[in-house]
Amino acid sequence: SYWIRKGSAFSTALARQETELTPEMIATGSWRQRPFKPYNFSALGLPPACGHLHPLLKVRSQLRQIFLEMG
Repeated sequence: SYWIRKGSAFSTALARQETELTPEMIATGSWRQRPFKPYNFSALGLPPACGHLHPLLKVRSQLRQIFLEMG
């Protein structure tokens, strides 16, 4: 059988964990007392937005269309 007891970190309220270390935290030293959320290095990032034409290719196709319309 197991005995379950309240440890030193027990709390009935949820504590907000910090996700970013700001320059203000470093300057004031407040980062030492704040709990930080652990980093998940195996998480995948957002996929890059692809499928857009390069701006110069857009201009080239517009100029080509203009010249084709001119004859």
